[in-house]
Amino acid sequence: MARDREVPKPNAPRSAAANLRLLRGASRRAQERLNSRDTVIRILIESGVDLLLRRISAARAREIQRAVDEILMLFDQVDAAPERIPLLREQLDSLERLMNDTRALHSLSQG
Repeated sequence: MARDREVPKPNAPRSAAANLRLLRGASRRAQERLNSRDTVIRILIESGVDLLLRRISAARAREIQRAVDEILMLFDQVDAAPERIPLLREQLDSLERLMNDTRALHSLSQG
C-alpha cells in the first residue's frame, strides 16, 4: 500500500509566530476625507470589494466608478487649470455622500 507523501512544512521559525499579535478593532476603517487621488482610488477598491461580496449592486458600483473616473480627470485638469478646483471639490463631496449612503445601506442590511 502506497503511503501518502508528507506535506512540507513552512520554513518559518517557530519564534516568528511568537512576535505576531492580534490588533482588535471595530472592523471598520476610519472615514477619510476625499482630498487626493489616493483616497479616491481607495473608494474604487472598496466599491469593487463590496460588489464582489454582493453588498452593493452592479448599478451602484458603476455609479461609483463613473464618479471616480470623472474626479480623476478633474484632478488632472486642476493641475493645469486651478480655477476648476471648486468643481473638483463639488464632485469629491458628491462622491463622499454617495459612499456614506452606500455604507449606511450596508450597515442597515447587516443588522
